[in-house]
Amino acid sequence: MKWKLTGRYLLSIVLVVVLVIIINLIIGIGMFIAQISFDVPIFQNREISPEQFTRKFHQEIMTNNHEVTISEEGQKKLAERNAWIQILDENGTEVYSFGAPANSKKKYTPADIIQMYKYKEINAETVVYVGEEDRNGRQYSYLIGIENRNLNRQFISYNNQDILRLFKIGLVIFLIDILIALLIGYLFSKRLTQPLNTLIEGIKKLANHDFDHHTESRGLYKNVFYNLNYLSDQLKLSESERKKLDLMKEEWISNISHDIKTPLSSIQGYSEMLKDPDYNFSPEEIREYAGIIEAKSLYIKEVMEDLNLSTRLKNKELSLEKKEVNIVALLRKIVIDILNDPKYADRNIQFLVKEENIIAEVDEILFRRAINNLIYNAIVHNENNVKVEVTIERKERTHIFIKDDGKGIKKKELERIFDRYYRGTNTGATHKGSGLGMAIANDIIKAHDGQIIIHSEIGCGTSIEIQI
Repeated sequence: MKWKLTGRYLLSIVLVVVLVIIINLIIGIGMFIAQISFDVPIFQNREISPEQFTRKFHQEIMTNNHEVTISEEGQKKLAERNAWIQILDENGTEVYSFGAPANSKKKYTPADIIQMYKYKEINAETVVYVGEEDRNGRQYSYLIGIENRNLNRQFISYNNQDILRLFKIGLVIFLIDILIALLIGYLFSKRLTQPLNTLIEGIKKLANHDFDHHTESRGLYKNVFYNLNYLSDQLKLSESERKKLDLMKEEWISNISHDIKTPLSSIQGYSEMLKDPDYNFSPEEIREYAGIIEAKSLYIKEVMEDLNLSTRLKNKELSLEKKEVNIVALLRKIVIDILNDPKYADRNIQFLVKEENIIAEVDEILFRRAINNLIYNAIVHNENNVKVEVTIERKERTHIFIKDDGKGIKKKELERIFDRYYRGTNTGATHKGSGLGMAIANDIIKAHDGQIIIHSEIGCGTSIEIQI
């Protein structure tokens, strides 16, 4: 993968260099051909070139009885170009001139014409062009000099062998350019493709659940590697949480199965006894056994209801039926109902309140369920002599406090107390349940746009604050 990526990058660099060279050659050759074929000044404006002007100027030459002149239009064209003209006969003798410089010759030899054409012998700012015209069987030559410091002309002599050598040199230069491009491309590819290879390898490891891969965040892809490392840490944390949750679910299923199996065994046993014709039970015994069967059935029903309620709260499928309720009266009734339960009649539960009327919009049934769960937790997870205080205050929000002076909760357990399926070590063998009580209470309070805050210290007790 590493060499594939580097090779593709190098190939793209070479292709770009070759393409640029070819385009430049095509453009240069095209411009050269255009200039030769059409005599078009490529980098000037689109007016007629001096060569074309000179070749076409023969149209302006007039002859009458061996007298040679130019037309008025021709004179105007020469004036517009700041040019002059000399017309020569077959012997090189001037037969007509217009605007010619004072130092111009009246008779020219072929060598004079060539020298003036090539080397600007009139002056440094005048370029001379040569044309010819046949009139009435006579051969005339004419010289047109254009005074323009921006106008220039150069003559080059070359040998075909020199052209061949030049082509070879160009080929060598082309190959050197390719090698330089390869070298530069390789150096850049190491800086550009090596991090990409590392990035690809990192993604592959994440896909294979290897979350311990970390790469130093530096260079061009610094932010990319930083985020990849962050993603790796988050996936590792999520994987760890998932494994813990799976383990908790397995333990919870095992516990809940045991908790349900025990009352089912009791129900089955007492049912078999009651239907056995060999036994003759008294009415009191029948009622006692029926009461046990009912209690065990109610327990199983409560566990199933907890499971159903927890699922509906988690998936936000439960709609609240809120109404205005006096929270003080509701809490007082909850405490009284708990104390009226024969199992908890001797418990020390105190209800303290400063005002008797605090109104809040709540779903009374669900809110009662949440408070019940929290108070019962304070009772069943502590010794019988634990003192539980339930207080309520109205500030910016309504605050409900449930405090006990019991065993307290370990910090490690406190962090997970609202997790579903979690049972703390304070849960004794005598306490059976779904393990969803605290999670349900927390979900119900959150559904009321509230929150639960827990503070606890081992040996000093636990304080639960509910804000709604």
